[in-house]
Amino acid sequence: MNDQHSNHETIGNEAVTWLRPEFHGREDELINLAAGAALVGVTRSAVSNWAARHRNFPKLALLTGLGERRVKWIPREEFLDFARLQLARDRSGWRRARKDGKQRQPRRPSTQIQAERAAHYERQVLRLKDLEKRQADRLKSTQDALRDARAKLREARRKLTAELEAGRRASGTT
Repeated sequence: MNDQHSNHETIGNEAVTWLRPEFHGREDELINLAAGAALVGVTRSAVSNWAARHRNFPKLALLTGLGERRVKWIPREEFLDFARLQLARDRSGWRRARKDGKQRQPRRPSTQIQAERAAHYERQVLRLKDLEKRQADRLKSTQDALRDARAKLREARRKLTAELEAGRRASGTT
């Protein structure tokens, strides 16, 4: 069903809504958000965040599908221009002011991050070595207790068997 005065169409079983009719017939110039994320090397969540947080994010041109299966399409060139700007800002360490008006701290140098990471794992190794030693000590203690318990069990069974034999002999049954 196709109404000339409506931006809604149904093609087969798929609903199509044109939000920017100037792109009708120029579908090859559009890209869906997931494909756009893959094209510029970011996650779909990053693109979703850009769309929610930036007023200058490209306006949707087309919606296809229904409900949860709805696919959003935007002009590819507008998206690429926006993404280049975002990615350039991210790489230069650009930061927005926080809501409280204070300037955000610049990103830490990667050498500092790697040094902190190395120090963290050095502490982890020391902690785990100590844990391993304590557990080895506990294991030895448990193994000693198990060996003693097994010896006592053998002795108790031996005495029980001897007692039962003595009772059978006393009652005259063998």
